[in-house]
Formats: sequence, structure tokens, C-alpha cells
Amino acid sequence: MIRIVVLGSGGAVPAPDRALPSIAMRYEGDVYLFDCAEGTQRQMMKYGISYAKVKAIFISHLHGDHIFGIPGLVHTLKLIEKKDKLMIFGPAGTKERIDGLMGGEMNLVDVVEVDEDWKYEFKGKERNCAFTAFKVNHIRNSFGYVFTEEVAPRFDKERCDKLGIKGRMFKALQTGGEIELKGKKITLADVTYSKPGKKIVYTGDTTYLKETVKQAKDADVLLHEATFLEKDREKADETKHSTALDAAKVAKEANAKQLVMFHLSTRHKDTKEVEAEARKEFDNSSAAFDSMEILV
Repeated sequence: MIRIVVLGSGGAVPAPDRALPSIAMRYEGDVYLFDCAEGTQRQMMKYGISYAKVKAIFISHLHGDHIFGIPGLVHTLKLIEKKDKLMIFGPAGTKERIDGLMGGEMNLVDVVEVDEDWKYEFKGKERNCAFTAFKVNHIRNSFGYVFTEEVAPRFDKERCDKLGIKGRMFKALQTGGEIELKGKKITLADVTYSKPGKKIVYTGDTTYLKETVKQAKDADVLLHEATFLEKDREKADETKHSTALDAAKVAKEANAKQLVMFHLSTRHKDTKEVEAEARKEFDNSSAAFDSMEILV
């Protein structure tokens, strides 16, 4: 199971009840952060996410409200004598920017700059997983991220029992692709079915884009910024941000299962209006709030 926790749902300027952008994804014991605004580590403490378990941070772009939490988090990790390096992925210029924030103390971090061909793969307990990046439209060098699990074959128990497959035969099928049983050849495809893996998409700051629709196709959760409402369309276009309706259109066109809107402006005192605008286009839309938890 994947646990997603919204650590900060606001954008640009923090509010008493809404911290700046950061979303945690807990997967098989490790924590992955999408952006890391100021105060992120304190939000983690409040909402039950271990900062000691942070394996990687994925930075969407280099505006301060998305990265100023990194020095504090790294300092804490140094104090608790964390051994493994913290991976930080971000657009061109990330290494120089982080080095400046850290005052040159980069011994605990490993910064990798991404592009559209970048891929970070790792092996989970049951299947292979990957993070990829895609270009979005905000400032120069802005990226969204996609987390995917590979489609994994599962044994059909009823079919296996009927054929008499047991014990070491399962391993032989997995490694060799086929076995012979009672004079008959049985292939892995004969006794398995595919179970789709989970897919999580995080946009960072962006306008509506067809590329996001493509990247978010059939996503279990689409985390899409929604700074403005349609009544502020001119401001949204000027600052290269999305409205709630923009986010909903992406979710609908991508056939996503769930839309969670973040980077909400402090001008929205009540997010019911944000949700109402989005639900005109995509019913399963929610405005994020700090501490919001999604289980996938």
C-alpha cells in the first residue's frame, strides 16, 4: 500500500493553517518527497512521517517556496548521523542552488539534475518501480514527476491447483518461463494474470498541458496544482499557474481515478469553491489540506 500525506498544500505565501508545497509518499518503508518547502520536517513530525526514512526529494522547480526546507532537513539528518546519502533530483541548476543553500556542506546529499529522458529505477519487494520526469509550463526548467510500479504477473491459484502446480514448480515457471507436467508443457502465461501497478503523478506548478494529460493517463492519483479559479484566469495565465478547472480537465482527459489539488492560494478562505469548480468537470476532485492522507 502507498501512503500519501500532504505536508503543505499552499503556495507562495504560508498561512497559519496551510504550509508551503511538499507532499510525502511512503512506499515499502521509505519516504519520497515531492518538493520540500520551509518547515517540511516539522510537518513530517506532526503528521507521522519519519524524516529519518526520507530516501529522495523530487524538486519540480527552483522557486524558494519549493526548496527552502531542504537545508533544515539535511541539518537534522546530519545530527541523527544518517549514513545513507539523501538523493535530490531536480532541474538544471539544482546542484548549484542547493550548494548555495547548504553553504557548501554537500557531503550528505547526492544531487542529480533531470531532463525528459531521466529515469530513476529501484526494485521493490514484489516488483520493479520507477520515477520519471516530464516538462511542465511554469518557469524555465520546470518538471512534473511520475511514479509507476511495473505490471506484475500473478499466479492464478485456481488454475494452478487444477493443473497440480506446487512447490518448486512456481520458481521454475518464474525463472524458465515454462515447465513440463504430466507430459504437457505449461507456460508462465498459461497460469498467470496481470495485475496493474500503481501510478502517482505530481505536476509541480504549471499551466494546463496536453503533456500532463499524456503523463497522467490512468493515474491512481493525480496531484495537480490549482492556484486560481476561473474568475482569476488572467492572473493564472500571467503567472503560468492552473485553475481548478484546468486541473479537472487534465484529470478527466487522462482518465485518472482521483484528483487532489494543491498549491492553493491564500485568497481561498474556503476551498468548497475550488472543489465545486473542479467537480463540474471531474467528480472525484478534492482540494488538499495539510495532513490530508491518501491510501492507494
